[in-house]
Amino acid sequence: MDVPMMSHPGLVRTLDTPELGSTELARIFAVGTAVPETAYSQRDLIDRLGITDPRVRSVYLNSAIERRFLTLPESGPDGIRAETTGELLAKHKAQGVSMGTRAVQECLKHIGAEPQDIGYLCCVTSTGFLTPGFSALLMPQLEMGRNTSRVDVVGMGCNAGLNSLNVVSGWARSHPGELAVMVCIEACSAAYVFDGTMRTSVVNSLFGDGSAAIALVAGTTPDTHTDQRPAPRIVDFTSCVITEAMQAMRYEWDTAKNAFSFYLDPDIPYVVGRHARSTVDRLLARAGLRQDDIAHWLVHSGGKKVIDAVGVNLGLTRYDLRHTVGVLRDYGNLSSGSFLFSYERLLAEGTIRPGEYGVFMTMGPGSTIETALVRW
Repeated sequence: MDVPMMSHPGLVRTLDTPELGSTELARIFAVGTAVPETAYSQRDLIDRLGITDPRVRSVYLNSAIERRFLTLPESGPDGIRAETTGELLAKHKAQGVSMGTRAVQECLKHIGAEPQDIGYLCCVTSTGFLTPGFSALLMPQLEMGRNTSRVDVVGMGCNAGLNSLNVVSGWARSHPGELAVMVCIEACSAAYVFDGTMRTSVVNSLFGDGSAAIALVAGTTPDTHTDQRPAPRIVDFTSCVITEAMQAMRYEWDTAKNAFSFYLDPDIPYVVGRHARSTVDRLLARAGLRQDDIAHWLVHSGGKKVIDAVGVNLGLTRYDLRHTVGVLRDYGNLSSGSFLFSYERLLAEGTIRPGEYGVFMTMGPGSTIETALVRW
């Protein structure tokens, strides 16, 4: 199968990449994002939720978040109306299909491809459970071919985008010239519980709804997108599972409240920060690189304290983390797709030069740190 972008004259060449002995590394050719229509500032949400507790108000107002895109129910006389589990699952499905479809369409638009060109579709989510999953539900919406290979990655959490990108990259390498797409679909407002406790208030102050899609091709490909933005090779991945902090981030059934509830341990920023250095050092050592060789850092927008902890332990500057911080400010924590929103901003900035290296980093339940090394 040929993707339309392959036909551009003067761009096609055989990859010549010495990293890890591979000559057919997957390249990232495009990214696309989508969010719901409705956005709220943190002050809007305080009013809408009827929050009067000074401690909870402080959590919202000191989050380094200015707005988030959410799908919320109508407010009642005592603040926002809590949704039933069935209503939350229905929202997960409806918003997920809508955002996922639009994110994939936006992604493909950048490379002049059509949904029928997709050879492999990977859908990632942690904000609900469906059978059939998003990979099947998106196919008729996008009018994809019925022979498309697909997989759903469900429940891994905020780190899942890089876990899944590793799998999608492997498929692309084993199918040179074919188009693989990963789409992260996170309707985080479908996982909200409004019970007034500090535990749920911390979660409700942080997460937003959004979807991000990324397109990969391996083999004989051009060096740039059709819009002339550079297309990096995915060189390597590393993982660090901090098993002693297994319970620090979890989404579980709360029998007392008869609802699902997400828990974030207050110490999780420091747990992640302590392990960031060793994880990145391992990634760079496998490629024979030093940290000074990395020009671009795209870290998961997990929250202000998490970003600060990673930045301090890696010695990253405000400039290094500008897109991570900007996505948190404008969208909140978008779970598995956050780093792709940052990648989209990096591309739009136009500062990338051929030969530069970048590091992607995500963190999530497990507790887990995932990293990827890319080269333009």
